Amino acid sequence: MRRPNPRVVGLVLIVAILGLVGVGAWWLQPQPLLPEADASLASTPDVTFHDAGSRLEWSPVAAPPTTGLIVYPGAKVPPAAYGPLAQAIAGQGYLVVIEAMPLNLAILGIGKADEAIAAHPGIRHWAIGGHSLGGSMAAQYAADHLDRLDGLVFWAAYAATDLSASRLSVLSTWGSLDAGAARMSGADARAAVPAGAAFVEIPGGNHEQMGYYTGQPNDPPATISRDDQQRSVAASTVELLHGLDAQP
Repeated sequence: MRRPNPRVVGLVLIVAILGLVGVGAWWLQPQPLLPEADASLASTPDVTFHDAGSRLEWSPVAAPPTTGLIVYPGAKVPPAAYGPLAQAIAGQGYLVVIEAMPLNLAILGIGKADEAIAAHPGIRHWAIGGHSLGGSMAAQYAADHLDRLDGLVFWAAYAATDLSASRLSVLSTWGSLDAGAARMSGADARAAVPAGAAFVEIPGGNHEQMGYYTGQPNDPPATISRDDQQRSVAASTVELLHGLDAQP
């Protein structure tokens, strides 16, 4: 049997390594942001913005908030993509914190909510949530910290753990054209959360329009505007937070 040519073997190894490097670079490349995302990183007459380094924070100007929402971004999505949503929700009287994740992957930073909770002792009611992978990892955090949380919010996401026996107030909202809509609205998703959870489908919405970024793979085009989808997400999220705020 002839021995493989060392030069050929070397070339094959080089090609394989370059291929792995290319795949890794693609995974590490964050999704491009839209201009609205960058514009949201600023204070307005109604909302104060603060860059805390490891997280971005928006809080209402009118009065110190007592209810807050911690958001975990979707995979490969920079936290600023959810800035417009955070700004809109904060304008209704709530603290909104968006966590920055290692390599933009929430699975590598499930415990990041600890930092926000510790930094804001004045918040009486906390909800946690997120988009896509971020929502599933937020649910994982919630499962391990039920004593710290009152609410859970899924933006085009679903629980990867059983929370059906918890006391959490839960919202799940998604676009009807999202490729994963069946998983977000199906029997398994509903069985994993408390019976009183709110499930809100956004007609004509897709996955990417949960934030202000582009390049979401395999995402059908939405038939409603991004602004309209965002307004729906903000409204249903504020409704959940309003319910928490009314609790003793």
